[in-house]
Amino acid sequence: MVHHATDNAPGAAVTPSAAPSFELLPGAARSPVILHVPHSAREIPPEVRAGIVLDDRALERELDHIVDAHTAELAVRAAGESEVVPWRFVNRLSRLVVDPERFPDEREEMLAVGMGAVYTRTTHLTELRPAGTDPEPLVERYFRPYAKAMTRAVADRLAATGRAVIVDVHSYPSARLPYELHGEGPRPPVCLGTDPFHTPPELLAAAREAFAPCGETGLDSPFSGTYVPLEFYGREPRVSALMIEIRRDLYMTEPGGPAGPGLTRLARSLTALVNAASR
Repeated sequence: MVHHATDNAPGAAVTPSAAPSFELLPGAARSPVILHVPHSAREIPPEVRAGIVLDDRALERELDHIVDAHTAELAVRAAGESEVVPWRFVNRLSRLVVDPERFPDEREEMLAVGMGAVYTRTTHLTELRPAGTDPEPLVERYFRPYAKAMTRAVADRLAATGRAVIVDVHSYPSARLPYELHGEGPRPPVCLGTDPFHTPPELLAAAREAFAPCGETGLDSPFSGTYVPLEFYGREPRVSALMIEIRRDLYMTEPGGPAGPGLTRLARSLTALVNAASR
């Protein structure tokens, strides 16, 4: 399925359960870059909404806090301005359905605060789903197909170009939220999340240069790591990855408000990173 990706309007939208939960938007055949946008959506299918205990107003407030608002639009702009059009893999459903970037098992450290692949707690550590909720139906319906499709997308870039570069596009709040396990450190305008195996020095250097106009770039604080499909993780050096975490006050009204002029500057920086990674 190929659609034009646009950012989502505020509010918890209800999506037909048959709709695909993600989309891969093709880029240039010679581009190794995949812009991964996992947390930009607010949509929750009705049968998933039924398992969430928050009332509608509280759910919308939670979405304001947890959604990486306008990051899909950021990826759209960067793709449109890049020298070689990157591929985009976009989650169309809220991370409150499943979080595709979590481990789906006990390896996930965020289980400690009720935020494994299927969240049971909110950003403020109140109840989101009843205690004892079985995550498996949601993992089977949404998490595994997403992981398989992302694995295929990376494999296709490897086959076509000999390498793949995953750039994870995220945002984070200017003030620490209670769920954050490592929120006591610096909160720079742009945080670069890295992996010792999958983040080569030249990719990190390119990101630092690209985002320098946006202010200080920090490393792995308050969020660290990168997203790499498990099939390649720690074993395929041709897969490079970097997480871009943008502090929300740079480009939007917090929490959950409209984007401002800072989005244009960030789009230029993301474009510069895509261009560097494509060469």
